[in-house]
Amino acid sequence: MADVRAISARELMERHRGLLRGDGTELALIDAREPTEFTQRHLLYAASLPLSHVGLEVSARIPRLGTSVVICDDGGGEAAAVALELTVLGYSDTVVLDGGIDAWAAAGGELYSGINVPSKLFGELVEEHFDTPHVTATELAGWLADGRDLVVVDSRTRREFNRMSIPTGRSCPGGELVRRVGDLIDDGTTVVVNCAGRTRSIMGAQSLRSAGLPNAVFALKDGTMGWELAGLELEHGRDELAPEPSEASRAHATAAAQVVAERCGVRTVDRAHLDEWLADATRTTYFMDVRTPEEFAAGHLREATGAPGGQLVQATDEYLVTRGARVVLADGDGIGATMTASWLIQMGWDACVLESSWLDDAALLQSASDETAAAIRSRQPPLPYDPTDAEVARAAMEAYLVWEVALPDQYARDDLVEFRFC
Repeated sequence: MADVRAISARELMERHRGLLRGDGTELALIDAREPTEFTQRHLLYAASLPLSHVGLEVSARIPRLGTSVVICDDGGGEAAAVALELTVLGYSDTVVLDGGIDAWAAAGGELYSGINVPSKLFGELVEEHFDTPHVTATELAGWLADGRDLVVVDSRTRREFNRMSIPTGRSCPGGELVRRVGDLIDDGTTVVVNCAGRTRSIMGAQSLRSAGLPNAVFALKDGTMGWELAGLELEHGRDELAPEPSEASRAHATAAAQVVAERCGVRTVDRAHLDEWLADATRTTYFMDVRTPEEFAAGHLREATGAPGGQLVQATDEYLVTRGARVVLADGDGIGATMTASWLIQMGWDACVLESSWLDDAALLQSASDETAAAIRSRQPPLPYDPTDAEVARAAMEAYLVWEVALPDQYARDDLVEFRFC
């Protein structure tokens, strides 16, 4: 263990400030403890990567061997063990946080509980900045009872939707909302977007509003958790997916996404640029296929990682571990990739979209069945908990309520994070 290099909390804070200033550096901050410990308290931008997960996951989550990696724990020795494992795997710039997360706190740094904290923070700021409308579970139940012209779209994964859903809801994962919602509504239809708690509801609703949907759009406050806590019945076992868009709806969504691209500065790159970036040993490039898991499994570019757009925005700390990296997104028609890139850009990421012509070359595609099970698992960073577990879901709801109360004082800190809304 004596060969493991260390960095002080003060030094790490300075590197963190450099990233916020956009100084061109990269940093991967990982927490080597088990996920249950990580969720209790951790640094804001730390990714959970315990020793038991390193072999399967690190190549997808930190793809460049020259990346500067800082590893932390709470004094249990896990950071040093992970550092040595990374060194064996070929990572050349690996250090541990001297004194662990307690030293960070002692130096004045904040510690956070829960998961996906950067994205949750961003979601709260989105709601405040854009004044995203919301509806409570009780209000929505009243609308449904009154027969109001509305559609409920669930922005979670299909698996979560199948487990529990709002009555009448349709599964439409967040990255698919702008593509698929057009054929579900008429001019006067109200759209309500729900998730399990808050963030994906807010981001989904605001995506539709930012894309210029003229209908009234609301985020369901506190999602399925709020619905249950209000004493309302959830449905189980449903699998109604919003359909693939018609030609007319796709054309409208394409035009809407292009407006968003121009407003947020979303660039398009060709395959030659992507190949050049992927071969660049001096800077990390994440290449993400943001289509649904089913589409990804049917055929994708070999270098791509499957990261459905809504989940990617929701869990940037899981998918995009190296801060300061480039991010290239791909899908079939550019709609979901553009909307996802627009949010990543507003979160401070250097994100762009791969031109869609790659799908026309079947020789470049690989199906998930061609890959080893380990490779597939490495493409999907695991959640620190099972989102379909009812007991955990109730605890998460309590965490959301605490987060909502505590957030304003936290994000007032100048050195916390810097987002750019468009």
